Amino acid sequence: MNESVSVSSFHYLLHPYNTSLVTCCDAEGQPNIIAIAWLVPVSVSPPLVGMSIGPRRHSYKLIQASGEFVINVAPHEIAQQVLFCGRRSGRDVDKFAATGLTPGQARHVRPPIIEECIAHLECRVVQEVEAGDHRLVIGEVLAAYTRPGVLDDNGLYDLSRVHPLLHLGRNRFTSTLAQSTEPQLLT
Repeated sequence: MNESVSVSSFHYLLHPYNTSLVTCCDAEGQPNIIAIAWLVPVSVSPPLVGMSIGPRRHSYKLIQASGEFVINVAPHEIAQQVLFCGRRSGRDVDKFAATGLTPGQARHVRPPIIEECIAHLECRVVQEVEAGDHRLVIGEVLAAYTRPGVLDDNGLYDLSRVHPLLHLGRNRFTSTLAQSTEPQLLT
């Protein structure tokens, strides 16, 4: 017999999710970081990505005001900094200073990239959808790039060289520490 799960915890059944640090900034250019796992591609043409974020979050207000953000894909090695960024508010602390993460110059938007991350998607907000206690912020991807040597010949993460951080739920993370395999098609 199947085991029941509270519907208020349904989202944990969809984990693990790739975990990213999303950067944004205020009108004066002061950067902030928020940890986000609820990200999803929503269109290839045009290139759009959706991000689910609580409307009470400081970062949400910054993104809403500026219309820009950067998705920085985190490697497993910075899990501690990601957890810090997910548990502290930018209203109270400078997360770059507190974590030692390095801001870098983005190519097309004002918020910085995070140098320690393995990939970056620079986005401009094109739509927002109210979704219960969250907002789905949809951004057009203006630029996408990685650290050198992160992708294999097929344009996929080379899991022998890099281990993206995956969020299991609450304060728990995992990674892709095993080499990927290609399953055989069922016949």
